[in-house]
Amino acid sequence: MNNLIKYKDVFKECFNVTEDQLNETLVYNSIEEWDSVGHMAMVAELEDVFDIMLETDDVIEFSSYTIGIEILKKYDVEV
Repeated sequence: MNNLIKYKDVFKECFNVTEDQLNETLVYNSIEEWDSVGHMAMVAELEDVFDIMLETDDVIEFSSYTIGIEILKKYDVEV
């Protein structure tokens, strides 16, 4: 399974969204499930899936589906 599929699966599982919702319009608080609690659950799942530990600044900046891809690159995760 490649990293893009893993990344998408985390969003689909954590936020109960469909594949077609995974785009630049999926941002923090744009759906009910992506609140502060959902955000931390998503971060924990990403850290587990990719075996990384996000820095606090990155957790805060992780405000959209597309920004998340850029943040993961800092941890040598190519999505």
